[in-house]
Amino acid sequence: MDVQSRLESLESIVQQIGEAVLATTETIERLSDRIDALVNQVQQQGYQNFALSDAVQTITEVQQESLKRLDKVTDALERLVRAIEQPDPPP
Repeated sequence: MDVQSRLESLESIVQQIGEAVLATTETIERLSDRIDALVNQVQQQGYQNFALSDAVQTITEVQQESLKRLDKVTDALERLVRAIEQPDPPP
C-alpha cells in the first residue's frame, strides 16, 4: 500500500470520525433539550402539587370551622327544642 492510498484511507477514517462526532453532538443536544423540557414539567408539577396541598389545607381549616359553627347551631336548636317541649307553667 503506497503513501497516497494510506493518506486517502486515513482521510476517510478521520472524516467518518468527524461525522460520528457531529452526529453524537446533535444527539446529545437533542437529549439535553428533552431533559430540560422534562425538568420544567417536573418543576411545574411540583408547583401544582404545592398549590394543591395548600388548597387542601385551606379546605380542611374551613371544614373544621364549619363543624364548630354547626356544633353551636346544634346546641342552640337543642335548647330551643327543650324550651318548646317544657310544659307551660300553670296560670
